[in-house]
Amino acid sequence: MRLAYQFAMENDLIRADGIEVSEFPDVAGKYRVYAVPKTVINESASIEGGLPEEFFLEEVLKGVGSTQGGDAAAPSS
Repeated sequence: MRLAYQFAMENDLIRADGIEVSEFPDVAGKYRVYAVPKTVINESASIEGGLPEEFFLEEVLKGVGSTQGGDAAAPSS
C-alpha cells in the first residue's frame, strides 16, 4: 500500500485508496480479495502481494496499458 500511496503523491493522475477488507466484505467479494495486499488497477488488472518498487511499477504500467488499449510508456523524470 505504501508504494501505491507514494505513486499517488508523485502523480496527480494516480489515486490510491486503502480498504480494510474485513470491514467491507462486499468490496472484498467484488475484487476477489483472497490475499493482501491486493492492488487493483482501473478495475481491470490487479497485483497480489508485495513487490519491490521496480516490479510494482512495471505491473502498474502493464495494467494501465491494458485499460488504454496500448502499451504504457514509463513516466519521465
